[in-house]
Amino acid sequence: MAKNLVIVESPAKAKTIEGFLGEDFVVRSSFGHIRDLAKKGLAVDLEHNFIPTYEISPDKEKVVGELRKIAKSAGTVWLATDEDREGEAISWHLAEALGLDIKTTKRIVFHEITKNAIQAAIANPRTIDKHLVDAQQARRILDRLVGFELSPILWKKIKPSLSAGRVQSVAVRLIVEREREVQNFKSVAFFKVAALFSTAGKELKAELNKKFTGIEEARTFLEKCIGSDFTISNLETKPAKKSPAAPFTTSTLQQEASRKLGFSVAQTMTVAQRLYESGKITYMRTDSVNLSDTAIEQAKTEISKNYGEKYVHIRKYKTKSKGAQEAHEAIRPSYLENQSVTGERNEERLYELIWKRTIASQMADAELEKTTATISVSKAEEKFVAQGEVLKFDGFLKVYLESSDEEDTDEEQEGMLPPLKTGEKLGMNEITATQRFTHHPARFTEASLVKKLEELGIGRPSTYAPTISTIQKREYVIKEDRDGVRRNFAVLSLKDSTIQEEQREEGTGAEKSKMFPTDIGMVVTDFLILHFPVVLDYQFTAKVEDEFDTVAEGKLSWQQMLKEFYKPFHQSVEKTLETSERASGERLLGKDPASGKNLYVRIGRFGPLAQIGESDDEVKKFASLRKGQLLESITLAEALDLFKLPRVAGQFEEKDMIVAIGRFGPYIKFDSKFISLRKEDDPMTVSAERCRELIELKRIADIEKYIKSFPENPEVHILKGRWGAYLAIGKNNFKLPKGTEPTTLTLEDCLGIADKAGYGNKARAVIEKKTPAPKAAAKKTAAKKAPVKKAMPAKAAVKKAAPKKAAKKAAKKAK
Repeated sequence: MAKNLVIVESPAKAKTIEGFLGEDFVVRSSFGHIRDLAKKGLAVDLEHNFIPTYEISPDKEKVVGELRKIAKSAGTVWLATDEDREGEAISWHLAEALGLDIKTTKRIVFHEITKNAIQAAIANPRTIDKHLVDAQQARRILDRLVGFELSPILWKKIKPSLSAGRVQSVAVRLIVEREREVQNFKSVAFFKVAALFSTAGKELKAELNKKFTGIEEARTFLEKCIGSDFTISNLETKPAKKSPAAPFTTSTLQQEASRKLGFSVAQTMTVAQRLYESGKITYMRTDSVNLSDTAIEQAKTEISKNYGEKYVHIRKYKTKSKGAQEAHEAIRPSYLENQSVTGERNEERLYELIWKRTIASQMADAELEKTTATISVSKAEEKFVAQGEVLKFDGFLKVYLESSDEEDTDEEQEGMLPPLKTGEKLGMNEITATQRFTHHPARFTEASLVKKLEELGIGRPSTYAPTISTIQKREYVIKEDRDGVRRNFAVLSLKDSTIQEEQREEGTGAEKSKMFPTDIGMVVTDFLILHFPVVLDYQFTAKVEDEFDTVAEGKLSWQQMLKEFYKPFHQSVEKTLETSERASGERLLGKDPASGKNLYVRIGRFGPLAQIGESDDEVKKFASLRKGQLLESITLAEALDLFKLPRVAGQFEEKDMIVAIGRFGPYIKFDSKFISLRKEDDPMTVSAERCRELIELKRIADIEKYIKSFPENPEVHILKGRWGAYLAIGKNNFKLPKGTEPTTLTLEDCLGIADKAGYGNKARAVIEKKTPAPKAAAKKTAAKKAPVKKAMPAKAAVKKAAPKKAAKKAAKKAK
C-alpha cells in the first residue's frame, strides 16, 4: 500500500516529480481534465442557479477507476495539478470524482519542477481554493451558454455547422476589421530625398527633412541643388541608452518565439509545456514579470562569471498587462547556470531564448552616443539631416535584443558618422528622389493578435493559444502566405549637375504567415455585431474577464455574475430568432453578358459562391469562389471567369481530364476519381501534361498509403498518414500506441486499439456489417457454383425476398 499518492496532469510531469520524492510516494497522472460539462444538452440548470451537470469523459473512465483504486489504499492524497485556475479546477474535479473530502484533501502548488520546489510544496500544503475553481467554472459555463444559444441561430440564419464563442468571435472581429481597413486603404505616393555627400575622403549619408507629394515638386528641389553649397549648419551630440525587456510572460514568449523562431502560438505552448514538465523552465502560463530572489541571485552570479561585474544591474519589474491574473513568477529557466539543454531541437531553441531574455533582464543598460548633423542648402530652405550612433557600452546587448512587429522596411541601421565640424562644406556626390507609397495597416500575425488581445484585456495566458487555434479550425480565419504584385516607381537622380529620370520595378504586398478572414468569418461577424453588439464589444469582453478575476478573489458570486449576463443575452437570442433576416453576404455584381441574368455572390451551403439567375429561377448556374477571393471585393469580370469551369484540360488513357473548383478547392476529375490541384496550379490555365503528372502522383500515393490490409475484412487498414501510421476502421480513424510496429498488428490488435479509444463496439459493428457469416458465405459460394436455369436477376431477388429467404432458396436450388 502506498502511503502517499500524488496526482498531476501529465505523465511527463509525473515522471519528473517521482524522481524527487522518496519511495513513500507514488505519482500518477490524470492525463489532463477528467470531467467536463455533459455533452448532451445545455448541461446547465437555468432554473436552479446555473447548477452544472458534469460527466467523466469516456476516455478517462479507466484512468479515474485506477486513481480511485490507488486513492482508497493510500494514506494521503496530494493534488499537485498546475497552479492556475485551470489546474485548480482539475484538482476539484479529481476530488469530486475520487470521493475525496475537499475540506481536508491536500493541495500543493509550485511554479517550477525542481527538488527544492517540490519539497517546499509538500511541506506547505493547502486545501483546494474554491474561489479559483468558481472563476474557472464561471468561464466554462458562460462559454457554454454563449455557444449553445448563438450557434443554432447561425445554423438557421447563415449556414449549418457554424459556431460562435465569447472570446473567439471577438478575436475574429479584430481580424475582419483589420482586413477591411486594408481593403479600404488608399495608398498615397510621395517622394523621399536622400543624398550622398563626401568629406575628407569619407561618405556621409543624409535624408531631407521634408517629403514631396509629386514628381514636379521633387524635380524643382533637385534643380535648386544644382550649384548649391552644402554646409554643416549644426552638430548635436548627446548620450542615449537602451534598457532590456522584462522576463517573459506567456504572451511575450508567444510573440518573441513567433518573431525569432517562426513558431506558431500553439507550437510555442506545446514546446514550453515539455520544457516545464521536464523541470527545465518555470510554469509557462503566467502574466507576471516578477523574478524570485533566488532567480535574481542566480542571474547575478551567472552575469558576473560570464561577463563581469559591470554588466550586472538588478531590476524588479512590475506587470503592466490589463487584468493580470495570480502573481506567479515570469517564465525563466529553473537553473540559470544551464545556458542550454539537450532535447528535441525546438526545445533547445526555445530554452535558449528564455535563458537569454532572463539573463538580459538583469544586465546593465546599453550606452550609446547619438550625433545629429544638420546640412543646409544654399539655394533652398529645406535641410538635410544625417544621424549616427556609436555604441559606447554594449551592456545587455551582449546577450539579447528584443524583436519588433514593425514592417518598416525602409529603416536602415544607423552607423557611425565621419568626423565633422560646424561650418564645414561638403562635396555632393549624388542626390536621389525616390517615389514611395504609404502602407496599409499591417495584417495580424498570431503573435501580434496575442499582443492586441492582451492590450484590450481579452482572454488570459491560458486562453490565447486555444482561441487562435479554434478560429482557424472553424475556418473563420486562415493563416497563410500570399504573393505580392509588381509595381513601377519613379526615381529622379542628380549627379554631375544633371537630373535623370527613370522607372524602376519592385514587388509589394507580399504577406507571410498573416491571418486573413474568410467570407464566412466576415458574414458571421457582421451578423453578430448587428444582433449581439454587447457580446462582440471589446470593452464588454474585457469587463467579463475582470469579473472572472473578481470571482477568483472571492469578491463576487459566480452565480450572480452569470445571472446578470444571461437574462439580457437570452432576450437578444429570442428576439434575433424571431425578427432577423437570413444573412448570406449577398452582393449583386452586374449582369451575365451571355444570358442577361443577374450575377450574385453569396454564402451557400458549402461556402462562398457566384450565382447566375435569381433564387426562384428554375435554371440557375453556380460556381465556387477561388481561394483568396472575397465576397466584398470580387469583381464582375473575376466572377464571370469562374463559370469557365469545369473545363476539359485534355485526355489521358482515352478519358477526359475535367478541371473544376469544388468545396475543398480546385481539382481534376478523372475516371470517377478526384485529384486536388497543388497550390501553384491555376485551374484556369493548368495544362494537360500537368494534369497527367498529378494523376500519376496520386496513383503512387494511393498505393504507398496502405501499410497493411486484412483480407478477412476489407474495412480495416493500417494507413500512412501525414503524422505517421494510423488505423482506419470504416470511416473511423485511430492513433497507434507509441512504439507500435504497424506491420505486426493483427485484426484483434486493431479492435483492441479501438476498444481503448472507447469505440470498440462501433468498430465491431462496422466489421460485422461488412463481414459475411461463415455459413452464409458457404451457401453463397455453393449457389454461385450450381447451374441455375432461368434464374431471376440478383437485384430482383433481393427486392422480392427477405435476405434469409433468398439465401434458403439459393441453397435449395444448389442442392
